[in-house]
Amino acid sequence: MEMINKINPVKIQFVIAFFAALFFIPFNGGVHLFDWDEINFAEAAREMIVMNDYLNMHINFLPFWEKPPLFIWMQVLSMKIFGINEFAARFPNAVAGIVTLLLLFNIGRKLKNNLFGILWVFAFAGSILPFLYFKSGIIDPWFNLFIFLSIYFLFLYTFLENKKKLQNIILSATFAGLSVLTKGPVGFLLIALTGAVFLISIKFRLKVKILDIFVYLLVFSFIGGSWFIIQLFNGNYETVIDFLIYQVRLFQTKDAGHGGFFGYHFVILLLTVFPTSIFALKSFKKETFEDSFYQMMKKWMVILFWVVLIIFSIVKTKIVHYSSLAYFPLTFLAANYIYRVYLKEIVWSKWISVLLIFLSFLITLPFILLQFVDKYKSAIIAKNWIHDNFAIANLNAEVHWSGFEFLPAFLYFLSLILILFFIKKEFVIKRAILLWTATLLFTFSLSILIVPKIELYSQNALIEFFKSLEGKDVYIKNFHFKSYATNFYSKTTPPENTNFYNEEWLLTGDIDKDLYLVTKIQYAPLLKDIVDLERIGEKNGFVFYLRKAKNNLE
Repeated sequence: MEMINKINPVKIQFVIAFFAALFFIPFNGGVHLFDWDEINFAEAAREMIVMNDYLNMHINFLPFWEKPPLFIWMQVLSMKIFGINEFAARFPNAVAGIVTLLLLFNIGRKLKNNLFGILWVFAFAGSILPFLYFKSGIIDPWFNLFIFLSIYFLFLYTFLENKKKLQNIILSATFAGLSVLTKGPVGFLLIALTGAVFLISIKFRLKVKILDIFVYLLVFSFIGGSWFIIQLFNGNYETVIDFLIYQVRLFQTKDAGHGGFFGYHFVILLLTVFPTSIFALKSFKKETFEDSFYQMMKKWMVILFWVVLIIFSIVKTKIVHYSSLAYFPLTFLAANYIYRVYLKEIVWSKWISVLLIFLSFLITLPFILLQFVDKYKSAIIAKNWIHDNFAIANLNAEVHWSGFEFLPAFLYFLSLILILFFIKKEFVIKRAILLWTATLLFTFSLSILIVPKIELYSQNALIEFFKSLEGKDVYIKNFHFKSYATNFYSKTTPPENTNFYNEEWLLTGDIDKDLYLVTKIQYAPLLKDIVDLERIGEKNGFVFYLRKAKNNLE
């Protein structure tokens, strides 16, 4: 392994970039975007292009104030290059994946050496959800990267000599500002809380110049507040106010029905950042290193993890990706554990192997059984085990299973057992890298083989209906449920008649265009009294209606 540290880092970076591109870019357009988040952001980008308005955000051609525009601008640029499609919407995060792995290697190399940098890269890429996020169209990969970099440069500021302090404080403020411009003030909140906890942990024994604070606030305000200031200058006060109210509401309420128990994010991180999360468990206790630079970095990473976990455990809204910033400290701590075992400073505990096997069984079992659930779905429905009519209708979707889709999960579980039994713990680097590689291949296979089938059950019927309406001069409306696919996949344009936003007018008024209405099966009875609403179809839990304009009636 010592040979790795003698390799030119530039060569290693080329290898990392090549394989990152190989895994993160292909097949990203092979499945429809998922409601809500993926289609939400892609639709905001599409409407920017349609309206030729790159300053303001819109959804359904109405002001959209839930997110700032930086990630949407990335998607717009991607759509300008690749067209308005799924691949373009996800391409920015493929780039984020490549950039993230390169940065982790370089930071790890500076902290220790090439080997540690490589371990950190494997820990990140070889974990289930961190890998999948780079093949998605959500905001968080870039948002988390900006926060991590801001905290990293704060760490450098607290450690390096004065000659680099100003440079590091400017870079920290820059990335903090970019995080706010990507998703909002929660980015700065996480950075500030992490910094505050660090100061408390060292009992405020840190010399900070007033000039440094002033420069930080100036740079942060200029970058992070730029879009908001422009909105205010343009008279869009309500957009800024609504945005701030929305951010507060996320902390106080279960937004969009996404609730959960207090320990929700602990369970999510344990299962979805597998196997890295298991390795990280032994790195939380206090350790003493001769290298004070590395020890300080570990302190920052542990603090960051607990800040993320505690804050989003308190937040009422529970969504999987809210705690995704913890991927950075978790992967660092996992790399730390493997590296220390390699140096024989600590040992590979037997319970680590037991927990890896147990959790891998829990994770792979649903994917092994999934195709058999489809095979026996008629019996499952007949036994009345499912009490949700919409879920039953989803399950009745026609999805072709070859019979071999269980293999990736089965082979992954088998390979994990073989690695743990046949690769001795003395060869910990080989064991860890094989485990991470197996997880990466398993996750990649899921994205190609399983995710498209899940999409066929959940939303494909809805999206195919919307795609059939593309280019038609009609009104399209969801009834009693929320979906951004309505606009993105039917490629709607700004309505000429603002009555379109009045649901009562659409359902009972004198409409000037045909109306296509979609609802879920459980809400269909609410429409039975509308006499001129024709039921034109039903598929996989979605019910489709047509209400013709008077001038189109025969």
